[in-house]
Amino acid sequence: MTTDSTEATVCQGADELPYDVFGRACPSRHVLKDVTHAWGSLTLAALLDGSFRFNELRRRVDGVSEKMLSQTLQALERDGLVHREAQQTNPPRVDYCLTGLGREVAEQLRLLIGLVEQRMPQVRQAQQRYDEAHD
Repeated sequence: MTTDSTEATVCQGADELPYDVFGRACPSRHVLKDVTHAWGSLTLAALLDGSFRFNELRRRVDGVSEKMLSQTLQALERDGLVHREAQQTNPPRVDYCLTGLGREVAEQLRLLIGLVEQRMPQVRQAQQRYDEAHD
């Protein structure tokens, strides 16, 4: 068990559960960051539609730079959420798809994305009220 003397929150490691994302040293916090970062969320949600080559995925996740998508995919692969398959063809072909765990996480993200999209009129109204009150 790992504890930080400056925090009351405890995070257990390795085979001990539960992890506590509120604990500063808890490794689950890093995975949550990878998943909830804008590019991570969009990449996982896009991969729910199937396997993609890098440039196909980059077009699907409009606005992501090549460097950021590469970093995002590496982090998600390290977390066990994305599978990278390099095929020995000429030219080389690399496909990305979700693992079982990645699919489970992406399905939850897709629900959240749907909720945000559905509630955008209320969000826009709240933003407008806030902006008017703070101008």
